[in-house]
Amino acid sequence: MKFFKTIVLVLVVVACVWAAPVKKAGKASGYTAGAAKVLGAVESAAPFSGDRLFATLDSVGGTGTWMEWDVNGVKDPSLMSVLDPMLKGANKPEMVWVITERTKPLVAVLLPKGAGEVILFYELPSLDAKPVPLSINPVLSPDVVLRDYRQINEMEFVHRDRDNLKVRLLNGGMRFTYEKKGEEPLRVDPGYASMSFTEKEAVLREYEDYFKYEYSLMLRAFVQSTRSIFNWQPWHWYMPEWNAKCLMSRKELDAILKQGYFPPLLTLFKTKTAAGETVEFKTDGRGYSELLISR
Repeated sequence: MKFFKTIVLVLVVVACVWAAPVKKAGKASGYTAGAAKVLGAVESAAPFSGDRLFATLDSVGGTGTWMEWDVNGVKDPSLMSVLDPMLKGANKPEMVWVITERTKPLVAVLLPKGAGEVILFYELPSLDAKPVPLSINPVLSPDVVLRDYRQINEMEFVHRDRDNLKVRLLNGGMRFTYEKKGEEPLRVDPGYASMSFTEKEAVLREYEDYFKYEYSLMLRAFVQSTRSIFNWQPWHWYMPEWNAKCLMSRKELDAILKQGYFPPLLTLFKTKTAAGETVEFKTDGRGYSELLISR
């Protein structure tokens, strides 16, 4: 697989404007929703500025994290019932986001409208794609994959907003690294091996909750800061029916705790693609995390 030959990153600057308040989008708007519920729209007479765009999304989505839909990823039928009519028309979406931290998933679609833009909001019944094995896209376009990164030398890239988030190209792979300074080291209770079954279960749940949170941070840093590397959409990485066979099991965690110390790196997620690549998320329990893609 060819990862990169040349890297060209493009920064797009748009004009700063104020968006109109959210208004109900009725049938007169001309946009269909399939099985989704149309919640409303926000219009702007000129293209949204970056700050105003995300302020508008957050005002509707609340405290959850918006995840960008990838046109090259697995397509959830419920979401495509919203997008298909737009993708087949002349006025195609510029960007699409999904938020799942609510009772029903919420979708935001950015469309051009005259000299400006409009954001349409839809509520989906569910995200309903059937689980498929993880794969890496055979063609990786650098201006898409690393559009939020800047190149610092031939093999390394740094995130534009977070210099502790880096990518290094390898021979046949990539390594993403993220470091949080000042993290309290993760420790093993030296008395774990002699605990009762009930006590061990309580301790295991605590560690599982911690690693679930760490995995979520890794997804935000490594998966949600890139585009079109994998076939899974960002939200699929969070779904148990998609990731259960890839995550560190309770049996593995129990064995680590019984030995009384953590290895230099703990593997929270590992899978192998049909093409032979290995994809791993690792942490040292002290603030360092990495995503390694290798043959």
